[in-house]
Amino acid sequence: MEEKDLIKKLKSKDEEAFKYFVEKYKGLVYNTSISIIQNIEDADDLCQEVFVQIFKSINNFKEKSSLSTWIYRITISKSLEYIRYKKRKKRFSFLVNIFRDDGSVIDLPQFEHPGIILERKEESKILFHAIEKLNNDQKTAYILKNIRGLNYKKISKIMKKSTSSIESLIFRAKKNLKIILTKKLNDKK
Repeated sequence: MEEKDLIKKLKSKDEEAFKYFVEKYKGLVYNTSISIIQNIEDADDLCQEVFVQIFKSINNFKEKSSLSTWIYRITISKSLEYIRYKKRKKRFSFLVNIFRDDGSVIDLPQFEHPGIILERKEESKILFHAIEKLNNDQKTAYILKNIRGLNYKKISKIMKKSTSSIESLIFRAKKNLKIILTKKLNDKK
């Protein structure tokens, strides 16, 4: 099928043409996405997203370039968008661990690669700088609960405050830390 005929049929939402189109270009889309994101499962998912995007936006194709060029652009754009999403998710993933409601600590795998150790030190440094910005009651309650692992009752005895006051202090500390750390991470972009 000629490219012009294929485009015309795709624009009219012809299902047979779309099946043909997918068969013809699935290698291009998959190989492009896998080379960028380098994960088989994610590349499979991304291919589906690319074809859905193409199906939805085929009427926007101006035919100033070849169909394959347009497909490459969409595939690359979607792949880079995916990588940005994964990086954001990775950057903010340690924040999720800090702000868990149950206060438990996650056991991280013991992997002693120098880069991992350095990254953990940097994350700890950032966290402790943020903790320093809390008021003294919030800082104390947060450290006793989340770093020392004490329960609310023990913390209330240490700080000579009610359990509900301790819960409130820790809640506000987490909220303030989230604001501080989010700002810090956004400033690094």
